Amino acid sequence: MLKPTAVLIHVPDVQTGLSWYKRAFPQAVETYLSEYDFTVLDIDGFAIEIVQSDDKVSSGKQGVVLYWHVTDLMKALEHFYGLGCSLYRGIKPIENGQSMCQVEDPFGNLIGLRGKVT
Repeated sequence: MLKPTAVLIHVPDVQTGLSWYKRAFPQAVETYLSEYDFTVLDIDGFAIEIVQSDDKVSSGKQGVVLYWHVTDLMKALEHFYGLGCSLYRGIKPIENGQSMCQVEDPFGNLIGLRGKVT
């Protein structure tokens, strides 16, 4: 059985990226792994890992977008706009009365959002 366990988000500066993602996902529990000098943001057993971009993997739009379920899509958009995100794609109606969109973070990465427009 396969189960998603983590997403690595590549940024040009790890401390700046970590600070931003802690505000973007305030429900995440920050865990410092001293053995690796690495901080993980955990949401119910799913890890958001902010890592240094490099020559192999840069930050930015590379074709894969992780979508997060939100209860109120417009409220979620306001939250991300307040952190400096811009709407990249959407808002597009999808199944079950929900909609989806993508926002671009300050590092050029995309965050997908799905939920009801209220």
